[in-house]
Amino acid sequence: METRFTKDELLTTIMIYWVTQSIGSSTKLYYETLRKPWNLQEGERIQAACGIAVFPGEISIPVREWAERSYNVQQWTVMPSGGHFAALEEPDRLVEDIRNFFRPLR
Repeated sequence: METRFTKDELLTTIMIYWVTQSIGSSTKLYYETLRKPWNLQEGERIQAACGIAVFPGEISIPVREWAERSYNVQQWTVMPSGGHFAALEEPDRLVEDIRNFFRPLR
């Protein structure tokens, strides 16, 4: 467990959720997705520009072809490392990817 995060980093993150009482809002998406899955109709797409960063340690990894059927994918980045907690695991790579995505949209 301590290969990616120190005990101090884990405790700090847990305490932020505990002290701010924000654990509910952080898990709301998971709850809503299980309760009422979101489904696009056949041929329906999200037209807003979308960037996807694929981290190899993520819980589920999207298939690019499937993502492009439903989303207007403008940037697809396969990251060399990181997982579900990408912002904590690979902050520099994630920030650079977000900047690269938004740069042409300014």
